[in-house]
Amino acid sequence: MGDEIPLSYPNLMTMAVNRRRPVLAESPESLEAQLLEAGGDEEVLAGFLAHGDERAWVGLPLLAAGRALGALRFSFTRPQKISQEDGVFLEALAGQCALAVERATLFEREHRTAETLQRSLLPDRLPVVKGLVLAQRFRSGSRHVQVGGDWYDAFVLQDGRVAAVVGDVMGKGVKAAAGMGRIRNAMRALALTNPPPAAVLTGLDQLHQSEGDEQITTLAYMLVEPTTGECTLALAGHPPPLLISPEGTATLCDVEPSAPLGWPSPRGHARFLIPPGHTAVLYSDGLVKGRKRGLDAGLAQLCATASMAPKGVVKSPQLLLDYLIDQMPSVFTQDDDVTTLALHVPAPADPMPSSMTACSCRPVPSPAPSM
Repeated sequence: MGDEIPLSYPNLMTMAVNRRRPVLAESPESLEAQLLEAGGDEEVLAGFLAHGDERAWVGLPLLAAGRALGALRFSFTRPQKISQEDGVFLEALAGQCALAVERATLFEREHRTAETLQRSLLPDRLPVVKGLVLAQRFRSGSRHVQVGGDWYDAFVLQDGRVAAVVGDVMGKGVKAAAGMGRIRNAMRALALTNPPPAAVLTGLDQLHQSEGDEQITTLAYMLVEPTTGECTLALAGHPPPLLISPEGTATLCDVEPSAPLGWPSPRGHARFLIPPGHTAVLYSDGLVKGRKRGLDAGLAQLCATASMAPKGVVKSPQLLLDYLIDQMPSVFTQDDDVTTLALHVPAPADPMPSSMTACSCRPVPSPAPSM
């Protein structure tokens, strides 16, 4: 990127911006006369002409709604007569460039606004809970792609259980980020009053339907008992959690997801266990889906990638999330946001509870029992 040029400094481009019209210098004499009239330095101009091979110039302002966004500069190696046809063509080119710059500026502004909104709605920190280690990593999509509606949350309920959720409001930009905030806040309120996952998803369905919201929203929501690692899980059109053993064996929770939020669908939940030393990972589809990879292939790749994690990485939830994001091929192109949330149950001296198996999920039909 070149140095910034103050508009008070007289040259071909600043004159075009200040005058809001093309500046033509068809010979060195013409350029010298115009720059000296604008207050240019004669010695600097003489040095420029002596050491360069340019002998004719055109400066064109980039105008949008009467406002100058910048300027284009063309030069020729010999004196050049700029015809009327040439002038019309160059002004049309400048107009198209101004339109592109204006769109890029608006896009960048919206991207920053949406990203700021999105990050402001994510929790500042994860809860500290005895018997459970939580970690998260959020990576925003490429700066050339609009921010989406990925989010995560984790909080402690009155009975000591931990509610953990990763969701995705489909769409891009400020609308998706705002929709994410609305769903996140509603989910917190529902979970604090009636925490079973089936009940929470049913309440979110009703919210979607009452507002006529057409945005597709998926989420994975589970309750975890820190002292035992027992979990209750519900999926609304979302990929299943990944469970990783201390030895590095990676499996997906075998539970069928129901429809995304807002679709008429009976809601249920399933029970499973995070055994001591194991880690459960919730994630958005940005971790497993890409332009050249479907969901099934991405899930298989996720299990394979997790299984190759070094032993020291498996023992640390944060290092594990870093490893998965850095190693998954679908993340390399950064087409989408990637949100991950890990829940690790440290290995205690007591044996694992025998009432539940480690990797299976038992469906519990809706309506959910009070828990």
